[in-house]
Amino acid sequence: MNARMTYAQIHKLQPALTNALISIGDAAASKLEAPLVHLVKLRASQINGCAFCQHMHANEARMDGERQSRLDVLPAWKEVPVFSERERAALQWTETLTRLADQPVGDDQYTGVQAHFSTEEIVNLTALIISINGWNRIAVGFHFLPDIRDEA
Repeated sequence: MNARMTYAQIHKLQPALTNALISIGDAAASKLEAPLVHLVKLRASQINGCAFCQHMHANEARMDGERQSRLDVLPAWKEVPVFSERERAALQWTETLTRLADQPVGDDQYTGVQAHFSTEEIVNLTALIISINGWNRIAVGFHFLPDIRDEA
C-alpha cells in the first residue's frame, strides 16, 4: 500500500487546515495531563484503525514514561484494573464520541465523565477527541504510513 498524500503535501495545499487541527489539539492537551492525552489519542486511533497515529502516539506515550504493559491492554481497558477512574472516564468519553454513529450520547456517558472532570476539562477533553478523530480521518483517507522499517 502506498500513501495517497503526505502530511507535507496537505500542509502545502491547505496550511490553515493543518494549523487549525494542531492548534485545537495543542490547546486542549495543554489543559490535561500528558498521560491521559496519550491514552485518549491512542484509543481513538485504535478505534478508527489509524496505523500511522497508533504508531506515533504509542511512541510518544512511551517517550513520556508510559508503561508498555498499559499500552498493551488499552483496547481492553474496561477489563483490567491498571487505569485510574479518571482515565476510565476519559476513555469511555473517547469511545462514545468516536463512535457517534453507533449510538446517541446519553446522559449516562456525560454523567460518567462529569464525575471525574470539571466542565472546563470536559470541554478540553472533547476538543482533544475532536482533534484526534480529525487527524485519524485525514491519515486513514490519505493512507499515511507509519515508518516502522528501522524498528526491531
